[in-house]
Amino acid sequence: MPLSSIPIAMREKYEVIASIINDFCDQYLDEEYADLSMRLLEKLCRKRPSPLLTGKPNTWACGIVYAIGSTNFLFDRTQPYHMTAKELAERFGLSKSTAGSKSGEICKLMKISTFDPDWTLPSKLGDNPYVWLFETNDGLVLDVRYAPRDIREALFNAGMIPFIPDDRADEVQQQKAEETESGEVLLAEVPPQDPDIPKKKKEQVIIEGQISFFDELPEEPPEVSHER
Repeated sequence: MPLSSIPIAMREKYEVIASIINDFCDQYLDEEYADLSMRLLEKLCRKRPSPLLTGKPNTWACGIVYAIGSTNFLFDRTQPYHMTAKELAERFGLSKSTAGSKSGEICKLMKISTFDPDWTLPSKLGDNPYVWLFETNDGLVLDVRYAPRDIREALFNAGMIPFIPDDRADEVQQQKAEETESGEVLLAEVPPQDPDIPKKKKEQVIIEGQISFFDELPEEPPEVSHER
């Protein structure tokens, strides 16, 4: 994002925090984490008043990365990039409690929760259930990954899903073939999300002869009853 989009009063603070975040992600994480962390920093800068006006840049940088990391299971050792909350905090020169507190403050302010599609790493969107679960006009919840293709295309064209799963599977298979031929590991590219597009609420897509879908997701994961 160009610096001109950051409020003048916040530009100096923005540049300091951005530098800390980018250095950390370059050393310990990857470009996806850096990009998503920068998006969060930019949104915090544009808050009126911005919470970044008070507090140390290093603490805010840590809180931002911690918030993005916790949303994307950074603390799960089975993930490609992982570390403990304590390790993350210590790498910023902070205690685990300070880092967790600042992350909690950010998540509450920005209404960030686990599986939030807006704050999911692009490479993880395909596995995020909240991206694909839609409610029909009959009150049924449907995973559109398994819906007919014309429905998925309609939702994709309306900007309500990030990609069409079948197309992504074909791309991955093609890249695997290229990897085998070249001996190189190629990473599948994920279409970037426009950070300036607001999250859709209750937007309806009419598909003739089919059903209507609403892009409305619960803020917290629904409770599932196992009673029979």
